[in-house]
Amino acid sequence: MIQSMTGYGKSVLQLPTKKISIELKSLNSKNLDVNARMPSMYRAKELDIRKLIAKNLTRGKVDFSLFVEVTGEDTSSKINKTVVNEYIKQLKDVVDGDTTELLKMAIRLPDAVTTERDDIDEEQWNLIANEINEAISKIITYRKDEGAILKQDFTDRISKLSLLLNEVITMDPERIEGVRARLEKGIADLKEKIDENRFEQELVYYIEKFDITEEKVRLDNHLDYFTKALNSNDSNGKKLGFIAQEIGREINTIGSKSNYAPMQKLVVQMKDELEKIKEQLLNVL
Repeated sequence: MIQSMTGYGKSVLQLPTKKISIELKSLNSKNLDVNARMPSMYRAKELDIRKLIAKNLTRGKVDFSLFVEVTGEDTSSKINKTVVNEYIKQLKDVVDGDTTELLKMAIRLPDAVTTERDDIDEEQWNLIANEINEAISKIITYRKDEGAILKQDFTDRISKLSLLLNEVITMDPERIEGVRARLEKGIADLKEKIDENRFEQELVYYIEKFDITEEKVRLDNHLDYFTKALNSNDSNGKKLGFIAQEIGREINTIGSKSNYAPMQKLVVQMKDELEKIKEQLLNVL
C-alpha cells in the first residue's frame, strides 16, 4: 500500500514537574532529511532520536520538535543571590533608588542567573523514546490515509489512460486507411503512370514507419505494471516514477507517429492525465 510523504504526528508526555510535547511533520523529498529542534539538555540524545526516525520514515523532509513546559517547581535556572546582592550594593554607591528598582537592574547583569544543565536519566529517556515512537506511529497512519487518497486518484487516471488507449486502438485502422488514401491521391494528382508493384512496396514501407502496434502493446503493459506496483505491499514512489516515465515515452512515440489529427487529440489528453500522475508521484514515499 502506497504512503504519502506528507504527514503529521504529535504525542505528549506528562512528567511530575514538566510536560514534554513531541511533534513530527513531513513533506516530500528525494531522501530522508531530518531537522531536529529541542532544548540543549536533550541534544545528547539527538543521534538516538534521528535513528528512531530513520528506522521508520525512509523518505521525506521531516521536522522533529521537542518542547518542554515546566508545570511544577522544577527549574534549571537559579538566582545567584550572592552575586545579585553584591550588584545591588555596588549600584547603591552609584545611584539613588529603592531596592526594587535596583533589583530589576541587578538581575539583568552577568551571572545574576545561572542555568544548571540536568542530565537525562535512563528512565526518563525511555519514557520520551516511547512517546517519540507514538508520534512516529501517528505520522505513519497519517501517511497511509493520505496514500489511500493518492492511490484512488492514480487508479482513476490509469483507468482513463486505458480508455484513451482503447480509443487509439479502435481508431488506428481508420488512421492507416487515411494515410493510404492520401498517398494514393498524391500519386493520382501527379498524373504519371506508375509501377503498381513498386507503389505497393513503397506504400507498405511508408505505412510501417507510422505503425504504432508495438507502442500500443508496450503502453498497455506499462499501465498494467503500474497498477500491479500500486497494489503491492510496498510503497515505492521511485519505482512508480520510473514506470510513469516509460508510459510517457510510449505516449510521445504514438503522438509523433500518428500523423492523424483525431489521434493526436487523444494523445494530448493522455499526456495531460500522465502529467497529473507525475505531479502526485512526487509526494509518494
